Amino acid sequence: MKDFFKYVLATICGIVILGIVAGIFFMISIAGIVASGSATTKVKDNSVLVIKLDGVVDERADEANPLYELLGEADMSQMGLDEIVSAIRKAKDNENIKGIYIEGGATSYDGPATAQQMRDALEDFRSSGKWVIAYADEYMQGSYYVCSVADSVFLNKTGMIDFRGLGGKNYYLTGLYEKIGVRYQCTRVGKYKSAVESVTRKDMSENDREQRMAYLQAIWGNMVESIAKSRGVTAEQLNQLADDSIMVFASVDDYKTAGLIDGAFFPDEIKNVIKGKLGLGEKDEINQLTLKDMANVKDNKKNKGDKIAIYYAYGEIIDEMSSAFSTEHAIIGSKTVEDLNKLAKDDDVKAVVMRVNSPGGSAVASEQIWHALKQLKEKKPIVVSMGGYAASGGYMISAPASYIVAEPTTITGSIGIFGLVPNMSELVTDKLGVTWDGVSTNKHGDYETNLIFSKDNAEELSQMQTYVDRGYETFLNIVADGRGMTRDEVHEIAQGRVWVASDALPIKLVDQLGSMDDAVKKAAELAGISGEYYTSDYPAKTSWIDNLLSSTEDKKGTYIDEQLKQTLGQLYEPIMQARKDCQRNRLQARFPYRIELR
Repeated sequence: MKDFFKYVLATICGIVILGIVAGIFFMISIAGIVASGSATTKVKDNSVLVIKLDGVVDERADEANPLYELLGEADMSQMGLDEIVSAIRKAKDNENIKGIYIEGGATSYDGPATAQQMRDALEDFRSSGKWVIAYADEYMQGSYYVCSVADSVFLNKTGMIDFRGLGGKNYYLTGLYEKIGVRYQCTRVGKYKSAVESVTRKDMSENDREQRMAYLQAIWGNMVESIAKSRGVTAEQLNQLADDSIMVFASVDDYKTAGLIDGAFFPDEIKNVIKGKLGLGEKDEINQLTLKDMANVKDNKKNKGDKIAIYYAYGEIIDEMSSAFSTEHAIIGSKTVEDLNKLAKDDDVKAVVMRVNSPGGSAVASEQIWHALKQLKEKKPIVVSMGGYAASGGYMISAPASYIVAEPTTITGSIGIFGLVPNMSELVTDKLGVTWDGVSTNKHGDYETNLIFSKDNAEELSQMQTYVDRGYETFLNIVADGRGMTRDEVHEIAQGRVWVASDALPIKLVDQLGSMDDAVKKAAELAGISGEYYTSDYPAKTSWIDNLLSSTEDKKGTYIDEQLKQTLGQLYEPIMQARKDCQRNRLQARFPYRIELR
C-alpha cells in the first residue's frame, strides 16, 4: 500500500511539473510570436513582394490572434484592403523591392470598388518603373480584372479564365412564406427602394430591373475599359469574348491569341521568369516578402507634420452591439458617435477623412451619426472617401461631409426609407389554431400584436407608413442641407434609386471620382495644411491580447457561421437575412443586396 501511494504521488508530481514546463514553453512561444510580429522587417536587396489573392478582401483587417497562429488555425483567407494598399505603397518607396508577384485565385471582393482600388495601387506602383507579374492556375473574373494591370499576365498550362460579364439572380421568398402562412407587410417611400421585394414579390420589379441594369453596365464598362487599356485590346473585343464564353476555350493558347495573357507555364516554371527579372541564376533563392512582412516594414513618411485622422466606418449600421450578426463587422451607432465626439475634441487632429463602406441599416442610428458629424464639421473639415458601398444609411452619414470622393464603381445613393413587419395570422390562427383576446387602456395599446397577428390591422399599417414618410422627409432634408440642394431637387434623384458613382457625380451626390489618397489630399487642403502631414487610423485595431482574451466565444461564433456557409451554400444568405430581419430596427435605410466581385 505504501508503494501504491508513493507511485501515485510521483505521478501527480510528474503531471504538475510537466504542466509547469509546458506552460513555460507555451508562454515563450507566445512571446516569440508577439516579438516577431512587432519586430521591424529588414528588406533584403533584390526582393519581391508576393500577394496571393485567395480568400476575401474586406475593407480592413483586424490584428491576428497569436494563439491561433501558434495552433496553426490563423485565418489567412481574410485580407484587408488597407493592408494590401499599404504594402504596395511601401514596396513602391523601398529601393530594395524590385517588383510585385501576384498570384491570382478564387478571391471575393467586397464590391467592385474594392478591386478597383487594388488595381489603382498596382498601377501607381508600376508608374515608379518597377514591374508587376501575375500568374494563376485559374483567374476568377475579379482577380483577372486586378491582375490585368500587370506588365505580364501568365496562366497555368491547364488553367482557365472566368470572363463572362456581371449579373445574377435575386432570391424571392414570398412563395415560401405563403406556404407556411406568413405575409410580410411593407411600408416604404421610393419606387426604387427594392430592399423589401425579396419578401413581398415573386419576381423583380421593373424599377429595380432598371436601376440594376444601369449600375451593372456602368461597372462592367469601367472594368472592360481598364482591362482593354492594359492588355492592348478593344472593349468591343472583350465584350465579344465574354459573350462567347471565354472560360471554355478549347486550348490555353486561345487566351494568348485573344490578348488576355502573355504566356502559359506550369507553377514551377514561373519562378524562372521572376528570377530572370531579378537577374538571378537558376539555383539562386528569391527574396520574398508577404503582406504580413510588409506590415512590419518601417514607413519613413509616418508621423511627420500635421495629423489627419482616417475613420473607418464599414459594415451594416446597427443600433447596439447586441444587433451584430455572426462575425460581420458593423457600424454601431452609439460607439461611432462616441468616437466622432472624441475626434472633435482632439486638437492634434486637423481634419478627418471618413472611409464609408456601408449598405446602410438602422435609420435611427444613421441619423445619430449624421448629427455627430455635423457637430464635428463645425470644428474641422470632414472628407468622405466612399468604398464599395455608401448607400442608403451609408449615404446619410456621408451627406454632411465638407467634400465627398468616391471610386467610379462605388454604389451610392439609395435615398429612401422602408419598414418591414411579418404578419403571421394565417400561420398562427388559421393553421395552428391560436387565437387572441385581451384588454387595453387605450385604442392602440397592443398595436404590435395587431401588426403581427391580426388580419384587421389597416390602421396600424397606416400609422407605420406615416412614420416611414417622416423618416424619408428627414432623409431628404439631411441630403439637401449637406449637398447644398433643395428638398425637391433631392427627391427628384432619390426615391430609393441606386447610383454608381460615375453617374452620381453629375447629379451632385459626390464631388469627385478618386481614391482614398485623393480624399486625404482634399482634407489637407480644406484644413489649410501647407506643410507635411500624415494619417492616423481610427478606431484602433483590436490588439492581439484583446483577441486572445475574447477568443473563446468569438471563435465559437466564427466556426458555426463558417460551417453554416459551407453547408447551406447559396441558401445561407436568405436564411441569414430572415434572421437579421427579426433583430433589426423597424425603420431601415438599407441597400438591399451586395455585389460581390469574384
